[in-house]
Amino acid sequence: MARVLGAGMAADVFLIAFRLPNLFRALFAEGAFSAAFVPMFNRQVGADGGDLGRAKRFAEDVLSVLLPVLVVFTGVMVLLAGPVVWALTGGFAGDDSQKFALAVDFTRLTFPYLLLISLVSLMGGILNSLGRFWINAAAPILLNLVLIGGLVFSNGADKVDAARVQALCVSLAGIAQFMWLLWACLRADIKLRLRAPRLGEQVRKLMRLIVPAALGAGAVQVNLLISTALAARFLPEGAVSWLYYADRLNQLPLGIIGIGVGTALLPALSRQLGAGDAEAAVRTQNRAIELVLLLTLPAAAGLAVAAGPIIHGLLEYEAFQAADTAATAAALAAFALGLPAYVLIKVLTPGFHARSDTSTPVRIAVASMLVNLVGNLLLIWSLGHVGIALSTAAAAWVNAAVLFIVLRRRGHFAMDARLLRALPRLGLAAGLMVAALLALGPAVAGLMAGPLPWRAMGLLVLIGGGGLAYLVAVRLTGVFTLAELKAQFRRGKK
Repeated sequence: MARVLGAGMAADVFLIAFRLPNLFRALFAEGAFSAAFVPMFNRQVGADGGDLGRAKRFAEDVLSVLLPVLVVFTGVMVLLAGPVVWALTGGFAGDDSQKFALAVDFTRLTFPYLLLISLVSLMGGILNSLGRFWINAAAPILLNLVLIGGLVFSNGADKVDAARVQALCVSLAGIAQFMWLLWACLRADIKLRLRAPRLGEQVRKLMRLIVPAALGAGAVQVNLLISTALAARFLPEGAVSWLYYADRLNQLPLGIIGIGVGTALLPALSRQLGAGDAEAAVRTQNRAIELVLLLTLPAAAGLAVAAGPIIHGLLEYEAFQAADTAATAAALAAFALGLPAYVLIKVLTPGFHARSDTSTPVRIAVASMLVNLVGNLLLIWSLGHVGIALSTAAAAWVNAAVLFIVLRRRGHFAMDARLLRALPRLGLAAGLMVAALLALGPAVAGLMAGPLPWRAMGLLVLIGGGGLAYLVAVRLTGVFTLAELKAQFRRGKK
């Protein structure tokens, strides 16, 4: 995308159009279902001794209410795309009418994705409850493949036309994801029948849980929406794209580590608490935090100190210029400071959701959003788009810290001796890795400006060298033995 669209008007407009369905996906689809639907479905299966009959009927009741609501909501949002885009951008800096009109057109192309991905989330929640995590986790691959296919198809075309193809590909990818999950459900003998909408007690309970759960799960997305709106209105052209590219790289370890562990953690905590084993739940959460920090601290440190070479090697081609590299790298370094907090949020929030408490995380999320808004308004004037990234990272730390404090005060979580021993040693190991990256950076700088094979070699040396230094440091500091590390990953796969 950087190579074809760069970081100018076409990329900015597409990313704004894509941000809207992404926001509602996080608020009302994936986040809400993960937080509210999965524990309720699991409890029904557990209460029936593993029989899926009543749990499937519950899922059918949810579908009967969800589908008409989604159809109406999507239709209204498509019709009102103009006012929605204006609310998001304020009409863009300089009241750019051409840019605004394109954003409205692109939004109408992308918004059907919300309807499709919401249905995907329902089916994915069922499969997660059955322990088939990989199927739902693999669905975003289809989105990436369709978007990449659109870029290949439109490479060489006008940037605006290429961006329009991308907007259309978003909804086409939603169809592909829907068909993938439908096929997986049929293979698992999950056949949901469409019924007349019926607001039974279980569905009403789910709806009461969904609203706070959605806002709590989507706090990061709301913060990014605020950042996008401010960047579109007050910062120069390209700022929306710089923030997006930086956020994509920052989200990579979050998607692989935080969301993966958080998704697997919620059903496990629900089962342990349902069986009355609170000690096991606390122990599970301690080990989850240990695992995600083991993997996230080096990612955060590496992205912060090696942002420049990484962005240069990955993105600086054709439409993506050297000035875009510098601006994106600065944003990535700032975003990365909050990466451990983003991941901890994913691990701490299930401690509330497994107890059917979705209101507390949402209150904490709202507080963090206010921190983000105040930080944006204070820092954007002096630091530009980097100030936006810094305030987003600070808001994530506020969110994670308050989640931890509330869980501890309620007696639902406490760090055990093993985690307390590991934390300073993980910090030391990450520090030693940073030293290795700083030493390797100048050595690979020349490779990053070369052709693709040279760039790949430079990135391999930089990231591989830093990773090797971290693994050696972890071993020398005694954070984990090799046997313990293997055991952690085996537990994470269960």
